[in-house]
Parts: sequence; C-alpha cells; structure tokens
Amino acid sequence: MANLKEIRNRISSVSSTMQITSAMKMVSAAKLKKAQDAITAMRPYADKLTELLQNLSTTLDANSGSKFAEQRDIKTVLIVAITSNRGLCGAFNSNIIKQVTHLAKGYKNQKVSVMAIGKKGNDALGKDYQVISNESSVFDNLTFENVAIIADMLMAQFESGTFDKIELVYNKFKNAATQVVMNETFLPIVSEAQRVNANQDYIFEPSKVEIVETLIPKSLKTQLFKAIRDSFASEHGARMTAMHKATDNATELRDQLKLTYNKARQAAITNEILEIVGGAEALNN
Repeated sequence: MANLKEIRNRISSVSSTMQITSAMKMVSAAKLKKAQDAITAMRPYADKLTELLQNLSTTLDANSGSKFAEQRDIKTVLIVAITSNRGLCGAFNSNIIKQVTHLAKGYKNQKVSVMAIGKKGNDALGKDYQVISNESSVFDNLTFENVAIIADMLMAQFESGTFDKIELVYNKFKNAATQVVMNETFLPIVSEAQRVNANQDYIFEPSKVEIVETLIPKSLKTQLFKAIRDSFASEHGARMTAMHKATDNATELRDQLKLTYNKARQAAITNEILEIVGGAEALNN
C-alpha cells in the first residue's frame, strides 16, 4: 500500500483536476446556449434558401445552367474538414478525421486534397494529405463576412477547374450530448430529382437566370456558414459532455483515494498502539 504522503498528493492532484474540468464544463455550457440559439435560428432560413434554389434550378434549361452546377469528370477532389481549435471534447475531432479518411479512400483514382477549418484537423490530416489551406482563424471571429471569404475562395477554385468536386465534412448539432457527422457536396450544385412542388408558378423579376446566378453564391456562402456554426455548437456540446464525465470520474477517484487514505491512516495508528502496548509489556516483564 502506498504511504500516506503519496495518497495525500494524489488526492490534491485529483481535486485540482476536478476543479479545472468543472470550470471548463460551466464555460462550455454558457457558450453552448449562445451557439445553439444561433444555429437554431439560422437553420430554417438556410434550408428554405437551398430548397428555393433547387426548385428554380430544376426549371432552368440545360444551356442556361450555372457554372457552379457544371458536372465534370472527377479528377481532383477537395474535402473541407471542419474541426475545432481546441481539444478536450471527446470524439468530436476524431470522428471528423475518420470520416475524411474514409471519404478519401473512396476516391482511389482521384487526387484528394484537404482544406482544414480548425487546428486539430490541420494537425492530424496534414500528416497524410495535402492541406491547401488552414482557415482555423475563422473561429476567432465567427461572422458571415469572414466565412464568405472562404466560400469565395472555394467557388473560385471550382470555377477555375482546380477541383472538380468539393465536399464538406462537419458535426451537425442535434443536442448537447449528440453530434451527427455530416458529409455534404458543396460543389457542383446537385439539383434534387423531380420534386413534388417543382412546377410552382412564380413571376420572376428580373429574369429567372439572373435570380439563380445571384442566389447560388449567396446560398453556397450560407451553406458553409451553417456548417461551421453547426460544428461550433457541436464542439461546445461535446466539450460540456466530456468535461461532465471527467468531473464525475475525478469525484469517484477522489472518494476512493480518501477511503484508501483513511484505511492506511487507521492501520498506521493501530500499528503504533500495538508497538506502544508491546513496549510497555516488555518493560513490565
């Protein structure tokens, strides 16, 4: 059995760790509320914009389609991996890295590159894949304008033919304890097949083509912004859950150590009493 000083040091160490995990849990819980409200408010708008765009795209003639809807032979693929800048959030980052690796293996005859949004993804994926850009700084000031710059860069890369397909991989926020790994095609735009409401009668001003050409860049920027906001809320949910479990485990370990410490202290006291009694008996004899 370890001596009393070692057990006391371990109890002190575990208690300090518990205070840190408890503080991180409370910080993430506070940030989660704000991030959750933001993504919940944004989702209906983003989904409706995408639906409207797809409705219009299905009614366009083949020769008037957007340059962003152009279907090409896939030779180069870009995977945008949205992770976090910090760790201590359970399997949040590792799930994204696994999904990116799984996707990349599916493109056996194509050249696969990665854009990292988040330091953890950049560090892990940079070892195996070509990372064309690290946009981790976007989390320092997460606004639509900053995300729009990244979206413009992706659209320019697709338009120039540098990449034939761009995919997003991120964690979708479901609730504080659950995050769903999502894989979406960013470019080219895929129109949904034969929608039930596709033949709705709209009056267009200006022309239908002009509206779609304006809507597509806006829709793509919104799609990327929604993905990053989803990931941001998921990160805080995952960290809050992970820190809650860590705090519970630390509490349990501390209680076990206190029990061990008390047993060791009691044993030491008993031994001292026995030695004193033994010594007294020896003197009497």
